[in-house]
Amino acid sequence: MSDAAPLPDWNALAGLGDEALPLFDVALLIARDEYPALDVGDCHARLDAHVAHLQVEVGTIAYGPLKMQAINRHLFDELGYAGDHTRYYDPRNSYLNEVLDRRLGNPISLALVQMEVARRLDVALDGISFPGHFLVRLPVDDGMLVMDPFNSGRPLDLDELRARAGAHLGVDVPDDGALARLLQPASARTMLMRMLRNLVGVYRTTEDWSRVVRCADRLLKLAPETPDALRERGLGYLALGHLDGARQDLADYLVRNADADDAGELRAQLLRIGGTGRATH
Repeated sequence: MSDAAPLPDWNALAGLGDEALPLFDVALLIARDEYPALDVGDCHARLDAHVAHLQVEVGTIAYGPLKMQAINRHLFDELGYAGDHTRYYDPRNSYLNEVLDRRLGNPISLALVQMEVARRLDVALDGISFPGHFLVRLPVDDGMLVMDPFNSGRPLDLDELRARAGAHLGVDVPDDGALARLLQPASARTMLMRMLRNLVGVYRTTEDWSRVVRCADRLLKLAPETPDALRERGLGYLALGHLDGARQDLADYLVRNADADDAGELRAQLLRIGGTGRATH
């Protein structure tokens, strides 16, 4: 096991700028909620081993796309990291310790492993919070190489990117400006919040309300003004019978989102449990 710095405190994260958020360590923090005995040092050691294997080869390559080709070959072909196409919504695909153990993940968790290995090798790989599947991008001259970590880091051309975006946005072919906006780098906070929203969705589907509440609460630790997290936590509290928490969260949500599509339904929920629809502090 390698030495690793202690994980950050959840309560300190809201005050950190996006550039200061330690992406890999906060992802481990998310995993530790589910696995309290998680060995942080072991997770770092596994990444260190991947990096050590690649260090000499990548160090001798000058061209960025060829560096990424070597990284992807080792991660996906030699080590067997892969997208979990069979059980896509298995929550283990969102927890980094499980991804490192099973070498299976969803698009964003595999991107995170790919990005962290690249970062430790001084390769400037960014995430892209693309509609549908999370992607990664590497600067190349005056453009970029876009890759799909869920499918072995396969490069994607412009036609495929347009088709994927169009399918999720409800348009036939996004124009160049719209596509360029979708391909902007995702911040660490954006990535972590997308991971947590994935978990909220998985646990909501299985009606695992205590985990819905936990993951929504972690979203609020990262970004306290996040309205959907307030709603999810409030509805989770309601399902668990924690009426005080439900009243507070749902009332806060309605104060901030009075014209939301679900506002009428939530006001009715509040009236049924004796709430006023006004936030209390």
